[in-house]
Amino acid sequence: MLRKKSFVAAVLSLMLFLTTVRPVSANVAVSSPSVILIESSTGEVIYELDATERRSPASITKIMTLLLTFEAIDSGKISLTDQVVTSEHASSMGGSQVYLAEGEAQTLDTMIKCIAVSSGNDASVAVAEHIAGSEEAFVALMNEKAAELGMADTHFEDCCGLSDSDNHYTSAKDVAIMSRELTVKYPDIFRYTTIWMEDITHAVSYTHLTLPTKRLV
Repeated sequence: MLRKKSFVAAVLSLMLFLTTVRPVSANVAVSSPSVILIESSTGEVIYELDATERRSPASITKIMTLLLTFEAIDSGKISLTDQVVTSEHASSMGGSQVYLAEGEAQTLDTMIKCIAVSSGNDASVAVAEHIAGSEEAFVALMNEKAAELGMADTHFEDCCGLSDSDNHYTSAKDVAIMSRELTVKYPDIFRYTTIWMEDITHAVSYTHLTLPTKRLV
């Protein structure tokens, strides 16, 4: 059972996108070191504080992974019914995961749920490999997209945020840019980020053994 705990889901659900901009006169007190508030339809910045300061994105990285996934769906390169097979590399991911086994196949639809709801590092890598052939090739696409969107303070080293490299960074402004791109262009993302609870079934077949289906909590 997947419970809604993903930082990705939290970011997308907590970002305040205003449809009408009105003058605001108030003292703003925030505890976060970097903050930005934008208007969704125009991208106009309403409020910001150290918004271009580079910081480690951790699982916020998956916003770009999801953006490229929805772009690939929209272009017809992949579909939600695709069977995405988990590689040895993908199954070896630590941190937040849904415990996909090597050789396990799930639909892309299920994999997106695993990313958006449970912040699955293993699912992120499996989807990246499905789209680009390897995580490295997918990360190159991530950086190309970041440059295309004008994300001047972002560089990715992996597709899920596990990297502790100083060369894996983003900023509040760039998070807002890619989040707006994802949510405005592909509102179907909210079908996944608003899931409260979901079941997935693991079934992995080997030459002499078939594991029973299981419920992941």
